[in-house]
Parts: sequence; C-alpha cells; structure tokens
Amino acid sequence: MSKRWPGKYVIGLTGNIATGKSVVRKMLEHVGALGLDADSLGHQALARGGPAYTPVAKLFGEWVLTPAGEINRARLARLVFADPEALAALESIVHPVVAKGLDFLIARSRATVVVVEAIKLIEAGWHKDCDALWVVTATEGVQVTRLVEKRRMSVSEAKQRLAAQSSQTDKIKAGTFIVDNSGSFDDTWAQVQGGFSRLRLAHPVAETTQVVAPPRKTGESAVRVRRGKPTDAAAIADFIKMATTGRRTLSRTDVMAAFGDKAYFLADSDGRLAAILGWKIENLVTRADELYLSTGAPWERLAPPLIDMLENASKELQCEVALLFVPQTLAKTTAPVLGNIGYTLQAPDKLAVPAWKEAAAESMPPDTSMFFKKLREDRVLRPV
Repeated sequence: MSKRWPGKYVIGLTGNIATGKSVVRKMLEHVGALGLDADSLGHQALARGGPAYTPVAKLFGEWVLTPAGEINRARLARLVFADPEALAALESIVHPVVAKGLDFLIARSRATVVVVEAIKLIEAGWHKDCDALWVVTATEGVQVTRLVEKRRMSVSEAKQRLAAQSSQTDKIKAGTFIVDNSGSFDDTWAQVQGGFSRLRLAHPVAETTQVVAPPRKTGESAVRVRRGKPTDAAAIADFIKMATTGRRTLSRTDVMAAFGDKAYFLADSDGRLAAILGWKIENLVTRADELYLSTGAPWERLAPPLIDMLENASKELQCEVALLFVPQTLAKTTAPVLGNIGYTLQAPDKLAVPAWKEAAAESMPPDTSMFFKKLREDRVLRPV
C-alpha cells in the first residue's frame, strides 16, 4: 500500500501522447478501480478562477488569453511544446496544484484501488508514491493517426508533439507492467484484465453493486440497475438498434470500442432490458450522453434507480455536477421525472462555471436537451 496515500493501492498510469492511456484507465474503472486523470485536473487548474490561472497568465501574457479571458490551451500548447524552457516553467506552476488535487481526491475516496493517469507522471515524480507503474505504448504510426483523426492535427504538428515527448523506451524500462495499445480493444482489454488479476491486493476490489427499486404494487416487478461490462457488448448493441428502430446500428466491436471511452448502466424491468444510460466522467463532470428506452418502458419507474446508480458512481468519483443529455423526442416524457429528483432543464451557455460550460460544449450531442444537477457544493480546484 502507498505510503503517501495510506490504505490505497495506487497504480500510476502513463505513456506518451496518443498511446491510449485514458482507454486503459477506463478499463481499470470497469474492474472496480477509482480512476483519476491528472491532466484533466491540470485543465481545471488553468480555467479562469482556477489556482494556476493567474500565474500562467502573468508568465505568458495576454497573447495566451481568449477574448473572453480564458487561457487558450491550444495556443499555450503550441508555445510550450516548441520551447522546453517555457514547458518547464508551465509545469512548475501546474504540477504542484495538481498534486494537491490528487491528494484531496484520493484521501476522500472510499476506493481501495486508485489509478492516477498522467502523461508526466514520471517527470513530476509522482510514480515514486505509486505501488505499480503501468506504461501504455503504441507504435509511432498509430500515434500519428490518432492525433490526426481525433485531435485534427496536421501530420507535421502531430510529429512535433511526438518529438517533444520524453523517451517511450525510458518509460517502458521504468514500468512494472506494459500495455501495448496498438491493436484492437479486445487485445488491450485482455492485457488489462491479466495485469489487474496479478496485483497483490490486501483487499479484493468489490464488484459494483446493483440498485434495486422494489415493486410499488401487486403484480409489478422490481427494477434492477447494474453497470454493464464488456461481456454485455452484444446485448447493448442489439438493444440500441431496437430502441432506435434501426436508426442507430452498432456491432459488438463498436460497443467494445465505446467501452474505452465510457460506461453503461443497464436497467431491467419484468426481467427484460428496458433502458440503457451511457455516461462518462471527465474533469469531475458527469456527462450522460446516451439514453435508450424500450417501447412502453415505465420511465417513472426506471429513472429513480437509474439516476441513483449514476449519482452514486459520480459521487464516488467525486464529481461536481451531472449533465444529462436527453434526446429531444424523449425530453417531454423525461422532464417531470427528472425534475422530481433534482434536475433542471438548462442551456449550456448559462452554466456558471467555465469547466462545466466547456464540458457541455464538448459532450452535448445534436438534437438533445440538457438537464443539470449540482452534486456537491465544494470544488476540488478552487482559487487559492
């Protein structure tokens, strides 16, 4: 167990850009670990009002600010990745703030296994406090392709980013477990399961419990909600096709790939799958961006345990707010029930905190309505 974080088994997770660290973190969350993204905490620290905002703005000047006064991270990145001294200066401001945030989140969590993902985990020295160091790798060709396709970089910009990274070979030498994420999701999932099963844990990780809503009257069945697993991929794909009457058709492989980005909650009524909620957490914000209901599904019965499961998981991951994106075709049906459990219909640009506003802009699918709920009053990275 970690000396810095007593009572926790901490896996440090690192790897160079576009190797797929977040995919591996999500997989470890699927087997019961608490996942923390240090890089996302760094983004929060740079947001206006965050503890790193003022010193970074003073150091790099107005050139890195948007007209709205936010730090333009893309512009800042282009500057620091072209100048090692500028990068070191930025990290000297951001890393101590992120370290305090990690300490706060880990100490407050009830989880026994924690995964800390950070691209500069070794450079910041955080790996010394971890019980294991997992390194995610990928071929250079795969990295360039991911940066071009997912982050819309040019090939030259992608190669510049790769050149600015520390040696992947050195990371591999330092690692206690290596995950090659150059291939399929199934290949990576098998590696993660194998590595996790070999951990010497003092206390086994408990399976995620289900939420059960008992029958309210005679003849009515209980509603059971559980977290979906990759083994449910085929069933999830079939349900989505049925619930959308074929407008969205996914294969098992598509759903397996989605498990690298998000999780699913499955709700059963009358012994049959009745609803699926797809969700993910980034920057301490829960984003539920997929909702599928079977025809005639009793939403007033399904919603409370489904949202209860979502909020329990979100609070365990210490989220600040929950954003639910509901298809506009279902908004009128779902609004009264969501209102009864504390959610309000909200326009994304009306959110009070820049990090929440950014999360909504990043995650809101077309033709959806957003429902908002604050999950806690305190914020991890408040101004200091």
